[in-house]
Amino acid sequence: MLILDVYSARKGVNLWLKGKKARKRYIRHDDSFLIHFPDKHKHSELIEGLETRYRVEETTFRTIFGEKEGYRVFAPKKVARIIETQAPEAEIYNADIRREMEYLATRGLSCLTEPFQDRFDLSIPELKIFECRVGFDDSLNPSRITSIESRQFSVEGREKVIIEEFMSFTDSFDPDVILMENADIAARMMFEKCREYGIDFTLSRGKFRFLKENSYYSYGAVKHRKSALIPEGRILVDTTSFAFREYGLKGILFTSRLTGLSANLTSRFTPGTLISSYEVYEALKRGIAVPFRKRDAEKPRKIEELRKNDKGGLILQPEPGVYENVSQIDFTSMYPAIIVKYNLSPESIGNGRKGFLSTILKPLLELRIQTKRMKKLNPDVAGIDAALKWMLVTCFGYTGFRNAKFGSITVHERITAIGREILLESMRLAEESGTEVIHAMVDSIFVRNSNGSLKERIEKETGLLAEEDRYHWIAFLPKKDGFGAPARYYGLLENGEMKLRGVMARRRDTPEFIRKAQLEMFDLLRKASTIEELAKLENNLNAIYRRYFLAMKYADPEEFFIRKRISRTSYSKNSLEASAVKEMKRAGVKLSPGMEIEYVVVDFSKKIVSVRNPESIDVEYYRKLLEKAYREVEFAVRNALSSPS
Repeated sequence: MLILDVYSARKGVNLWLKGKKARKRYIRHDDSFLIHFPDKHKHSELIEGLETRYRVEETTFRTIFGEKEGYRVFAPKKVARIIETQAPEAEIYNADIRREMEYLATRGLSCLTEPFQDRFDLSIPELKIFECRVGFDDSLNPSRITSIESRQFSVEGREKVIIEEFMSFTDSFDPDVILMENADIAARMMFEKCREYGIDFTLSRGKFRFLKENSYYSYGAVKHRKSALIPEGRILVDTTSFAFREYGLKGILFTSRLTGLSANLTSRFTPGTLISSYEVYEALKRGIAVPFRKRDAEKPRKIEELRKNDKGGLILQPEPGVYENVSQIDFTSMYPAIIVKYNLSPESIGNGRKGFLSTILKPLLELRIQTKRMKKLNPDVAGIDAALKWMLVTCFGYTGFRNAKFGSITVHERITAIGREILLESMRLAEESGTEVIHAMVDSIFVRNSNGSLKERIEKETGLLAEEDRYHWIAFLPKKDGFGAPARYYGLLENGEMKLRGVMARRRDTPEFIRKAQLEMFDLLRKASTIEELAKLENNLNAIYRRYFLAMKYADPEEFFIRKRISRTSYSKNSLEASAVKEMKRAGVKLSPGMEIEYVVVDFSKKIVSVRNPESIDVEYYRKLLEKAYREVEFAVRNALSSPS
């Protein structure tokens, strides 16, 4: 019997079990948390007060630092917050854990895992899937559903008829998974329309919940999560979401299995939340208490200490130009591999104890190494590989997050310090072998004229696995100051693919018309396997540029939308984003910091934009963007025969 869905219920959890049909099962699971008082006699009255209202048991529990004497309090989580205000020195554990995760982890269960199947098994169970697209009267601020289309079902016309037929179809087809474009908008609207028209809402097998919208700060930027209707007993995935875009349905289902969260949540949570949930699940499974508040947050330090310890990753700027016979040696999940190899965890630094972080990240890392190799032959594994990659990427940043349950700034700094040493060692090995290092960036080095055995030697000396990409040629673009841009380059791999990093075609804010133009230009460059052939493409490249330059005046304005993430909803200075925000508000759109908006520039000088159904564009403004895209590609052609020696 497969656990398809799980969520908290009153004084327990609801499991949806998938056999021939899905059925709900309620299981009682009382809330409780753990508490340790450094001086319990000082707080005897508080303990007595708790015992008069709740069940309280003396207990010994484990933390990553060792055992603690304390109490298990069978009370709602909100009681822990009250205790925290009355006794700030009290150490509270397991007080903010999702009830369903605690239930699953403490019993060694997880979602979407067959009986006796290991959580790290790559096979995903067969589920009944339905995919559809919902049409609206207005994509910006929809008020009416105009159509629903899929391979199995299609209807348009009157809204009531559309929704009635769709709910009837959903009820009879009874899918386990619904993949829906803009599901987080459409599902809520369908619910409201069903209530208005008196139609049974069958998108959920049981009841449903609402996930609140949320603006949050992450890696130097404000981001936003939309509100969502979460069905019970069925998985609803928004195909426009980050998770589906990056790792698809299989990645979403696999992360649900790893984290103890329902797939409805893993499809909407960030990779940082997923790796945090995985850590909490593993702690609970091992009987380790999870701290309510991190008690060793980073303290203010002198600038001299920061300069010594907090240097980040090593970057060697490339000299701008075009290079032949280049190899890129890229360490596989370098920072997680360092955590595992060097046994880095808050409780293991300086004492050699087996660390919690290194222990739980090891199976993830081993699995990532496996999926990275497998996906080349089996595309079905690509989604799981992408999900693992994102979780492992964020696990490093999470060690330095001030509220991380199992983080430590000391661990964070030790990881980057070891990473710098490994990169320097790799550069030394390259130079010893007579190979020229032309660029290095955090977890990879670019070398010219490698003898072919460098990767194996680096792996042997550092103890970390690496991947090698060989280029016919590669171009490193300059910054405005003339120095090389570390993360802006492109090149032709020996397998015939173009690798693009940091160019306009890879940016999410690039209009589709400009993206298509640059991708066509890069496609032309694939014909050149040498820098001599590259230099001969100037006329052909210019012809592509001129064709798009002239066609722009007659192109569909819908191809010129610019996507931006807003950090605020009001602006004091006039700008394109400020104008777009004003237009969105006029259209009745509710805005929050971190949301992405789209607009077409109608008149750049007057900062006039259109946020829907644009009729014209500022041709001169977009031609400048086209020229910028052209110059990025032209750089390789123009500099092909004058590359640095």
